[in-house]
Amino acid sequence: MSTSLAPSLMLRPLLRSRLLPETDLHDPSQGFLSSQTTQSRRSLRDHSPDDPVPELFVWSSAVQAFALASEEVKKEATQSKNLEKSDISRRHDIDLKEIVFVIQSQSNSFHAKTAEQLKNSILKQSASLAQELPQVLLLHELSKQEGAWTILPLLPHFSVTYSRNSSWIFFCEEETRIQVPKLLETLRRYDPSKEWFLGKALHDEESTIIHHYAFSENPSVFKYPDFAAGWALSLPLVNKLTKRLKREALKSDFTIDLKHEIALYIWDKGDGPALTPVPELCTDSVDARCATTGHSSLPLCVSTGRKLPCTPK
Repeated sequence: MSTSLAPSLMLRPLLRSRLLPETDLHDPSQGFLSSQTTQSRRSLRDHSPDDPVPELFVWSSAVQAFALASEEVKKEATQSKNLEKSDISRRHDIDLKEIVFVIQSQSNSFHAKTAEQLKNSILKQSASLAQELPQVLLLHELSKQEGAWTILPLLPHFSVTYSRNSSWIFFCEEETRIQVPKLLETLRRYDPSKEWFLGKALHDEESTIIHHYAFSENPSVFKYPDFAAGWALSLPLVNKLTKRLKREALKSDFTIDLKHEIALYIWDKGDGPALTPVPELCTDSVDARCATTGHSSLPLCVSTGRKLPCTPK
């Protein structure tokens, strides 16, 4: 035997054991790599012991099999990530028709006219987006029942009427100005299948009688929405609150500060969600990111020599 061929023949068993491991030809779990190594082994076995096999063939066969198998794994991983990303996008990609706008209007002619103008603005902007128009409701037209203006008694109506085809109930005042495209993009950040209470957050600087001295040890810890900026409830939360209203009647129809009392009711001593502050919901400050602007019904941060009950956060 030629001495130049001896190293090649000596390496053959090692190459067979390390590069071309024995695999079960009938085991489908070994997949593509199994078939490639099997073909390479068969090629080796076709040679006689005295007929050297070029190590380049062995190396290239194994490397090729591994590379192709790796590509298959990468392809499957990419497809999985794309499906996951697509699912997230689908889950949050709501349309305008899934938002129910409720303008907290009053019945007298001046307020009703202002509310009607806001309704027309919302519908006009929605039409320009070439989407199915959303529902825009005027609160004073929804129900003649006493206390409807406090909103909570109307939640069962919203649940029955809109829970199947809607994702959000968005409340706003007559003076609120809404940029519908920005509001739509803002709401898309939040999973509508979860319980959400969104708004511009206000908090008390000190405990006050109009809020029944709630959170007297740390009044600023509790956040409630500025109605002038608009606020939103997801339908899952509306449905949950409706079930609670059916179990137990509202304790009192005497309301001093509606926004604070609604936030307390939704929070439910920690059993419900706290208000989630949304920076795009604005009032007096005009920012490029703002989806809403408006004027608060209460003066904020006015220097009058006395402390005010609420401070914007």
